[in-house]
Amino acid sequence: MSLAQQVALVTGGARGIGREIALALARAGADVALFDVNPEPLERTAAELCRLGRRAEGLAVDVTDGKQVDEGVAKVLDKLGRIDILINNAGITKDGLLVRMEDAQWDRVLNINLRGTFLCTRAVAKHLLKQRRGRIVNIASIVGLIGNPGQANYAASKAGI
Repeated sequence: MSLAQQVALVTGGARGIGREIALALARAGADVALFDVNPEPLERTAAELCRLGRRAEGLAVDVTDGKQVDEGVAKVLDKLGRIDILINNAGITKDGLLVRMEDAQWDRVLNINLRGTFLCTRAVAKHLLKQRRGRIVNIASIVGLIGNPGQANYAASKAGI
């Protein structure tokens, strides 16, 4: 599959699954933008994508902040000219038994995993509609279907996705 002349945006793209997705997209020919809150791995991954001969932009964006997301999408469009693919990958876990889970644990996981997916999808969808084409891939989890002990917040967020 060739993704030549396409631009992909990967949230949570600096490390782990997001990094591997970004590398696979670049190897398939796509230019890649990354959103992440971790500046050092963000710079390293963007540099690695450039070494593959692709254009890459690493942007420090908190996906729970609608203004940051909108500004980040605008920067990607300015620097790379378009967005054809959105990979909503940003996600965290803050495990704990439900009866001991603090509100902050619940809120943080739902905000990053579910709200972040919504905010990024909304921001990018506007441009995909204008282009009359594009792809959005949301990374969920089997945990959203069957649950896991100590992961009520994570399961709820992934089921929502």
